[in-house]
Amino acid sequence: MSRKTPLTRENFVDFQPITTRWADNDVYGHVNNVTYYAWFDTAANRYLIETGGLDIHNSPVVAYVVSSQCDYFQPVAYPERIEAALRVTHLGRSSISWEIGIFRADEDTACAQGKLVHVFVDQASQRSVAIPEPLRQALERLVI
Repeated sequence: MSRKTPLTRENFVDFQPITTRWADNDVYGHVNNVTYYAWFDTAANRYLIETGGLDIHNSPVVAYVVSSQCDYFQPVAYPERIEAALRVTHLGRSSISWEIGIFRADEDTACAQGKLVHVFVDQASQRSVAIPEPLRQALERLVI
């Protein structure tokens, strides 16, 4: 487990429920580390889609993950109820840095927390572009 200090719920802005699955557990009886990265990606993209209005199928602009990292503090196992918590630590012209905490539904301290960087690109040219204004407005709500 990490030696860093875990963040608490008060450090985050948006919370999303996550359903753990039997298949998430590994041979050691807890959620495997790769599953946390899927949760991070799901939480960030759900926010972009549901709050920011990103149309992942038809938008000329999409967000690609270019960097990710995770620190683990306490194991999580199926069938625990958990939440992914979001905040934005950097909102640039074409990129965003997220911090995401994974919390048990009834606890204030993160079991794990990670960082994710998205770069917005034009699908046709594959070049970075400015974050579309409706997305930027939604993301500004999460800036700490």
